[in-house]
Order: sequence, then C-alpha cells, then structure tokens
Amino acid sequence: MERVAILGAGSLGTIMAARVSQNGGSCILIDTNKEHVDTLNRDGATVTGFLDMKNVPVKAITPDQMEGIYDLVIVLTKQLANKVALTNLVKYLDKKSVVCTLQNGVPEESVAEIVGRERTCGGAVGWGATWVAPGISQLNTKPEFVIVEIGNLDNVVDDNLKRAEAFLKMAGGVTINTNLSGFRWAKLLMNSALSGMSAATASTFGEVVDDDKAVACAAHVANELIQVATAKGITLENIIPGKDFKDLSFDDLAGRDRAIAFLREVYEVHRPSKASMLQDMEKRIPCEIDYINGVVCEGGKQVGIPTPFNDTIVAIVKEFEAKAAPHPSMANLSRFTVPQL
Repeated sequence: MERVAILGAGSLGTIMAARVSQNGGSCILIDTNKEHVDTLNRDGATVTGFLDMKNVPVKAITPDQMEGIYDLVIVLTKQLANKVALTNLVKYLDKKSVVCTLQNGVPEESVAEIVGRERTCGGAVGWGATWVAPGISQLNTKPEFVIVEIGNLDNVVDDNLKRAEAFLKMAGGVTINTNLSGFRWAKLLMNSALSGMSAATASTFGEVVDDDKAVACAAHVANELIQVATAKGITLENIIPGKDFKDLSFDDLAGRDRAIAFLREVYEVHRPSKASMLQDMEKRIPCEIDYINGVVCEGGKQVGIPTPFNDTIVAIVKEFEAKAAPHPSMANLSRFTVPQL
C-alpha cells in the first residue's frame, strides 16, 4: 500500500481525508495548525453541510513530524506557502514519488520547478468547502458533484496520474484530462469570476448570483479570462457536464444575459459557499488573489488585453490587506463600471 500524504489540512484536505478513511483508505494529513492537528488526532474529522460525518478517524501531523518517504503527496496548501512547504517536502520524496497539486490557480509549472517535472501532476477540485473550526469542515457542494479532474504537463496518461487517480477515487469522482492548461484555465475562470466577486463584496456565491450587478460583473470577469486564454492559445475545457464555456464569452447584451444565466444555473448547487480568499481575509491572513484574478491580469498584460474587472477585484483585496480600506462589502460594486452593450 502506498504511503500517501495530504499537504495542507484545510477544509478540502480534511474532507478528503475523512472520505478516504470512511472508504477504507489511509493517508497522513500535514498541517502547520497544531490545534487542528491535535483535534483531528483526538476526535477525528467531522464534516457538516452536504455530508454528515462525525469523528471519522484520521492521522494528522505537523511538518516537523514528517519522516520517511511519501509515495504520493496531494498538495492543498495555499500557493503562498509553496516555496517553504514544497522545498521542505523534497527531502521526503524519492524517484518514484508523485506530487499532485490540487491548489487554486495554475500552479503546476512552479511546483515542478521545486519537486521536479517528472514527479508533478495536478488538477482542479470541482467542489467547495469551508473550514469551520479545528477538526470540523463544511462541505458546500452536493456529494454527487464532489469531482476532481487531473492531468500533467505533458498531457499524457501515465502511471503517476493513475496512482493519483486511484487514491482520489476514494474521496469522490475523478476524471483524467489530457489538456491540463485547458481545464486549469477553465477552473480559474470559475474561481476568478465567482470567488473574485465573493472576495470583493464579502458575499456568498448565492448572494453574488442573486445581485444583478454583482453577477454581471462576474460575467465580465469570466469574459476577460476567455479573451486572455484565447490569445495565449489555450483551449478551455468544458469542466461542467452539459455546459459549454463558449456561452460565457460575449460582446453584446444578449451574450452577457446568456453568461449570467449560465453562472446562476451552475452556482445554484454552490450557493452557501464563499471564496477561500474571503475566508482568509476574514481571518486577516494573506489570500491567493495573485494566483487567481492576478493570473488573468498578468496574462492580459502579456497579450495586450485590458482586464478592468479582474484589476478592480485585485485592487479591492490588496487595499484591504494593506489596511488601506475596510473589510469588503456589497458597497464595492460602485467601483465596477458595467458597460452598456
């Protein structure tokens, strides 16, 4: 049996480990939050929301307790922690080890630079969760939609991908994709649109899609990303069954209305969720804005495409983090100018 670790025992990692344990698998959760680690070891993992799992036995450690070789490591830390966390991880890997990053954004290239391209694969998590308290996480997505899509930088199906798939299947659905950049940017689209607006307005996804201006802004965020991705030669994957991401691209009023309807329908099952970035902001810790909406902004600069909606989200978050602005609210919608198409 492979020795598996989940690096980063936040909401997603906690739920993943609980489901794996419930299905007869095992893994080691690694996290810097000692209170959370101690609670998990003492009381097990508890999952609320769309699952009711109480005190599921799991094993958790802090990074200083790592030892031996890990055959497979699922990376769920914030990208902000990568330089320290992954550099430390390298000493616990061998030539056959696999590192699968399920972080937000487009992290595979930077992860590969630290742990080695031959070890690296990655993917997008298609479900949302909230860290409630030490040992407790809330699943905000219906269990049938708990799906992970994985791939690698060479866009081939190899043994490393299959090993990651075998483990992740114990936590939910898994799909292997041979267009990593395409589905990474597709996931980034959903993150930048709804998560970005959630962070900029301190709202749940349901509150964003219910507000006419907020959801229109989210549609423009998505449209900007599509323009940037297209200019970079990236073909977006349709990561939502039955939905075509081309419906999120528009240049007229009818197209924007179509994009808004798309977002409202898709996020109906994620209404209680709020962006992990917003959760970090509420805790007064740095969030991943540079790795989500910031990726679109930087990509736009590279290909000469304006990204005013993504730029505004980044500005709002950075002003708050610099203590130059109060905690975000729906009042921030006044900072967005929605064009008359």
